[in-house]
Amino acid sequence: MGTKVAVIADVHGNSSALRSVLDDIDKDSEIQHIYCVGDMVGIGHETNEVLELLFSRHDISFVMGNHEEEFIAILEGRESRSMGGEKEHHEWLVSRMDKKFTSKLKELPKKIMAEHEGKKILFIHYHLDSKNQFLTIDNAPSVIKLDDLYIDSPVNMVCFGHHHPLHFYKSDQRLYLNPGSLGCYDKPFARYAVLNIAANIDVELKEIPYNNRDFLLAYEDLNVPVKDFILKVFHGDQHLFLE
Repeated sequence: MGTKVAVIADVHGNSSALRSVLDDIDKDSEIQHIYCVGDMVGIGHETNEVLELLFSRHDISFVMGNHEEEFIAILEGRESRSMGGEKEHHEWLVSRMDKKFTSKLKELPKKIMAEHEGKKILFIHYHLDSKNQFLTIDNAPSVIKLDDLYIDSPVNMVCFGHHHPLHFYKSDQRLYLNPGSLGCYDKPFARYAVLNIAANIDVELKEIPYNNRDFLLAYEDLNVPVKDFILKVFHGDQHLFLE
């Protein structure tokens, strides 16, 4: 029979996209669990809505992303890595976040090692160095480089996010999957993946349509810091073409 799980990545404060994906997952009674590989927050302005949706469920496991790290640093009064407009953006988001979520964010692990049907799967936000810090994004990933990075790892699959485009690689050693950012896309679709785990791991890549009009227009209404940059880079300026 096997086991079926869903993988979501980089929701980035977009509750409309998240609802569309959770609704789609809930239609499939065979999906037993959801793994969220970080960056639930940041970029999008719907922090509280997203965290309420995710943390209210009992079928999701979470790992910490770099944006959660930044939020925690700000909440604890430590120096964050963000600078300039990005720092202003993070501070604005944290000021609007319901502080009831703080303890939950602080408890997030950097990685989860899960085993289903005898298959070991590593869930991380992005590849980690020996000090458990995120590596710099590789803008030209390849299966050869990934195999080199995980050469001593016993896992059958690595699921990650952080880099927003979809990545899916198969080697003789293992599978590598980034399902693509759920909340940041230049089309009105929310992406995620379903793993069908049995003798092999079969991957189904999904794009769920949703209405992103109100979400995009709210950047202007709320005067979100660095909104023009965000709308261009992370949402493909879709707001300019709304009817």
